[in-house]
Amino acid sequence: MENEPLCPIEYRYGRSATRDLFSREAFLGRCLAVEAALARSLAEEHLIPPAGARAIARAVSEGRVKLARVAALEEETRHDVMAIVKALSEVSGPGAPYVHMGATSNDVLDTARGLEMREAADVLSASLESLIQALERQAIEHRGTLMVGRTHGQQAVPTTFGYKLVNFLLEFDRHAERLRQLTPRLSVGKMSGAVGTGAGFGPKAARIESRTLGYLGLGVEEAPTQITGRDRLAEFVVWMALVGSTLDRLATEVRNLQRSEIGELMEPFDEAKQVGSSTMAQKRNPINSENVSSLARLLRAFPQTALENMVSWHERDLANSANERFLFSHGVILLDEMLGRMTRVVAGWHVNRDRMRENLESSGGSVMSEHVMLELTRRGIPRQEAHELLRTLTRDLRPEEGDTLAVRASRSPEVLRWVKRSEVPGLFDPRQYAKAAEQKATRILNSRRRRPLP
Repeated sequence: MENEPLCPIEYRYGRSATRDLFSREAFLGRCLAVEAALARSLAEEHLIPPAGARAIARAVSEGRVKLARVAALEEETRHDVMAIVKALSEVSGPGAPYVHMGATSNDVLDTARGLEMREAADVLSASLESLIQALERQAIEHRGTLMVGRTHGQQAVPTTFGYKLVNFLLEFDRHAERLRQLTPRLSVGKMSGAVGTGAGFGPKAARIESRTLGYLGLGVEEAPTQITGRDRLAEFVVWMALVGSTLDRLATEVRNLQRSEIGELMEPFDEAKQVGSSTMAQKRNPINSENVSSLARLLRAFPQTALENMVSWHERDLANSANERFLFSHGVILLDEMLGRMTRVVAGWHVNRDRMRENLESSGGSVMSEHVMLELTRRGIPRQEAHELLRTLTRDLRPEEGDTLAVRASRSPEVLRWVKRSEVPGLFDPRQYAKAAEQKATRILNSRRRRPLP
């Protein structure tokens, strides 16, 4: 039982590739890459022998530094970076005297973090794009699928399922754009010493920092303290929470539409094997959407910690260090899990068009009251009078008994004063009213495509 996993991320949540991104081995590799890039820069600026830099680079590229040795040295030194420095020095031969020369711990840690965050942004960008593509396919297919729109949990007016999805699609588009904008701010490092001045590198400090970070493909934190600005990381964590909230909104929509009383949408369900309840055999629960909503509640709590990490004593303290060992790994792994789950839901859900039509018809035509009111206004009745007339006519409809708004309107002297009886049925065609939703969805979808939809 000694090695039994304790955190659900280790055995329940997250793709293995995303978990591997945050493994100890992966972070060690990034730290070593930083040390090798620093040695190369120092040699090119004639501050250490080229042979020493080459020896350090070989030790890194050949994988001579072992995680077990680093862990053992950390037990002795009680210092994570010093353990890496010692382990690298042990296997660098003529490069040993020059390992970590001029650097401070956070030059390595924060620069390695910049590499890690750049990779994390790439992973999340790809997962987000997969969801966007799945939503776009569904929006195209259902841009004309008629359903009732709801406000306050009540039936409102006709719309289309595709237009509903376009709303979500554009919100995820904005998240993708935000990530593209913030990634350069996130992918930075520093190589400027104890309090960020670069004094330890002498007059060539700026060139050494620029070279080192350039080899790593990172931007430069121009005026750091001992650490890179935590506003950068906080922005990323807030972005993750924003995406989580949109995922939660989409998941909540699925959960609501799957309610037995509505029944318009259903998550993918393996009828052959999947069990909905240990006692209620009929259950088909929206478990993936509920999972996404649950994880979103946790993800929305992370920005509080990230924002507090922006505050430090003077140039550096350790108040951020311990929680950051959880914050980014857990946030990225969970958000990637949520994106993957929601993509599978969207790609494989069952849309019950018949139930959508039945629910629309169950209102007895009252969902068309806005349309009738506006048509009466166009024909001459004052808008407020038309509203009051429709409010009265829709009161206590009994569509199951044939008592519909269309029937009442065809018998209303006030309505027939402005509309011929033969015209009344045409006022209650939801498909005509929902054409606007279909056309708007098509226009938006076409704006995102190279070729227009047929």
